[in-house]
Amino acid sequence: MNKKLIPALLLTSLMSFSSAQAAVDNVAAETNKASTQKSAQIISINSANVAQLSTLKGVGDSKAKAIVDYRATHGKFGSISDLSNVKGIGEKLIEQNKAVLSL
Repeated sequence: MNKKLIPALLLTSLMSFSSAQAAVDNVAAETNKASTQKSAQIISINSANVAQLSTLKGVGDSKAKAIVDYRATHGKFGSISDLSNVKGIGEKLIEQNKAVLSL
């Protein structure tokens, strides 16, 4: 009788593991989706603060502060490409973030 019970228990355990793995996969997918949506928020370079600017790809706190300081000294940006006037901000960084930048 034990020989018949072992395969049934093994099959039940395997099915439970598959369900648990599917749940883990769903949570991971939702986390990735939320992360992508978060990074896809539009950032206004003329009004964003240091924390908001630092969410951009390749922009840490020091570059974000440089953007805010430049804006305080020179006024609002006339175009997104004007970001290249900020020390440490190049065309590559602007291109990487172009989709989420606005004036």
